[in-house]
Amino acid sequence: MKIALASDHGGFELKEEIKKYLESRNYEILDLGTNSTESVDYPSFGKACGDAVSSGQAEKGIVCCGTGIGISIAANKVKGIRCALCTNTHMAEMTRKHNDSNILAMGGRILSKQEALEITKAWLDTEFEGGRHQRRVDMLNEM
Repeated sequence: MKIALASDHGGFELKEEIKKYLESRNYEILDLGTNSTESVDYPSFGKACGDAVSSGQAEKGIVCCGTGIGISIAANKVKGIRCALCTNTHMAEMTRKHNDSNILAMGGRILSKQEALEITKAWLDTEFEGGRHQRRVDMLNEM
């Protein structure tokens, strides 16, 4: 599976840790930047990840900024994207089970490295339940 990664300067270090973790699990990575802690605009990177997932360049995406809020808003502007900001493993599991989220957002200034890696693992290892949840996901996709 190919996973698109993107961050702004506030999420850069977390993105790099997640990239190492994903590579250790043999995921293919599409790193969309940023490539340093130099100040950049998060909307550009959130959109890049949303575009990559929406177009099929990657099956899923992970985005990071200082809090995860701004970059998740940006990613969700792309049609077909269901980006979920998660701060714990329960949220990560539920957004996969019930919302079929295709992009995970996290905050580099909010989470520890260990918390973020646990959230990433939970999100990647949880499948969409479908069933009664499919109708709601379809409604989201039609918006």
